[in-house]
Amino acid sequence: MAAADFPTVYTALRGLLAPYADRLLVRHDDEGHYYLDTRHTRPNGEPLFFAATQVKRTYVSFYLMPVYVFPELLDTLSADLRKRMQGKSCFNFKQLESNLLEELAGLVGRGYTRYQEAGYL
Repeated sequence: MAAADFPTVYTALRGLLAPYADRLLVRHDDEGHYYLDTRHTRPNGEPLFFAATQVKRTYVSFYLMPVYVFPELLDTLSADLRKRMQGKSCFNFKQLESNLLEELAGLVGRGYTRYQEAGYL
């Protein structure tokens, strides 16, 4: 897949986060970078990170911090989505796959709920 298609992938991934923007803090919202923090303040005074997506040179990254904080959220992750993982909370995409976007949307929702239950929102 050519990098020229990355804006389409980015737009789809950004669309998974946009429904939460009114309840979170939008730190970046520009071409190729969308970043959301919670309103919860960590001991160092900084807000707790929620999620982001960013266009890179060879892929589009999607970061979801709730899966780092609560790794049990990954227990039911499909093998196909797990293949996209880089590290503990990052997923890399080169193309759109509707089944993976659906699964990732569900994971974002569960992560938001888990943060809410923990008092992080």
